[in-house]
Amino acid sequence: MSKILKSKIGIYHAPWEKKFDKLLSPFEEFIHRQTTSGLLLMATAILALILANGGFASAYTHALHIPISFSIDQWSIEMSLHHWINDGLMALFFFVVGLELKREILVGELSSLRNAILPIAAAIGGMVVPALIYFAFNPEGESAIGWGIPMATDIAFAIGALALLASRVPKALITFLVALAIVDDLGAVLVIAAFYTETIAWVPLMVAAGLFAVLISFNLFGIRKTLPYFIVAVLLWYALLLSGIHPTLAGILGAMSVPAIPKYDPKRFSKHVSALMQRFDASHKPGTNIMTNDPLSEVVHKLEYSVESVGVPLQRLEHVWHIPVAYLVIPIFALANAGIAIDFSSLSSTMSHPVTLGIIFGLILGKFIGIAGVSWLMLKLGLAELPKDTRFSQIAGVSLLAGIGFTMSIFVAQLGFSENEELLLMAKTGILTASLLSGVAGFVWLYLVSKPSK
Repeated sequence: MSKILKSKIGIYHAPWEKKFDKLLSPFEEFIHRQTTSGLLLMATAILALILANGGFASAYTHALHIPISFSIDQWSIEMSLHHWINDGLMALFFFVVGLELKREILVGELSSLRNAILPIAAAIGGMVVPALIYFAFNPEGESAIGWGIPMATDIAFAIGALALLASRVPKALITFLVALAIVDDLGAVLVIAAFYTETIAWVPLMVAAGLFAVLISFNLFGIRKTLPYFIVAVLLWYALLLSGIHPTLAGILGAMSVPAIPKYDPKRFSKHVSALMQRFDASHKPGTNIMTNDPLSEVVHKLEYSVESVGVPLQRLEHVWHIPVAYLVIPIFALANAGIAIDFSSLSSTMSHPVTLGIIFGLILGKFIGIAGVSWLMLKLGLAELPKDTRFSQIAGVSLLAGIGFTMSIFVAQLGFSENEELLLMAKTGILTASLLSGVAGFVWLYLVSKPSK
């Protein structure tokens, strides 16, 4: 048992507990987690490359193809470990993306047209131009389906790189990148749903639509317990899996149904808690443990319920799931997908392959032209304005950081080239190369054009 330390009268701290007492705003907490997640993501990507090219290469490949099945009576589902990670575990990633997107639309940068217009327009430019550049390199054949790969931006990596410059760049620039990346994620989700579905089974799709309607009805009926949402969302995931549409979209749909309105408004909550605190003080008996004081314990439970009711389920779920997704799900995905076997004897042909070149130029040049170019045009036409204390040269630097595709780009590559290992290898090589170059170029650019804050 850890030693309990008494720091003040009536206050007890376990070792390290004080470190978790610092209050952060939801946005600060979001940035902190994305930064740490980006560093962890980098470490697991490097580990995956080591495993794929070292003495454990065969074991690494074999482990990813281990079949895992679940069965209940006559029903069963079986997929490889790799598919469980990409089709199952990543649904949690999309769930958090959906929560972030909904929050941004309701109360974040995307809630105000004046603030949202620049990152939305920049994100659209940053998706269209990379896709066109890729298509220019791969206009036909099997490789053409990869046009969606360079459209994506990895929010964790990009924000992690920008956060390292937090003392030199304005907070509004980080907010701009967050809004840009979230719109980018939404675009990637729509592309996956519309263009990366080969065949559709209509009966399971109708079942999925009905399940989504059930989730929406939960919201409308005021259900705030998460268990009913979770059960129906799992069924929705399975229905989408059978329909042919990628099942991870169940995460987005589930997030869209989560309530974003608290049960108590702040004024009613304040009155309710004041009354409970009066009962608390009246029930308190000095020198006795709360476990032996039933009236006091009852008040504490009601206080806990009241605090939960004044909170927003959407924000609470984002808080709960962001840590496991950022620190577990995404690193596992990187470990399973970033491991590419590098054959140095054929490296030149790999790097000159149209798929590799289309992704590299799409992510680096396409994102830069698309984001910086559209932003310049919007500003020149007077349709938008720069974020507070931000210069256009810094927007250009962010457009380079947005070329870090990684997670979503690899995900789209897995969908597009699942039946072609050679093209998938080219795609992953292009993604890793472009992400590295974009990250370094964006960091150096922003370091040079930004001055330390006083």
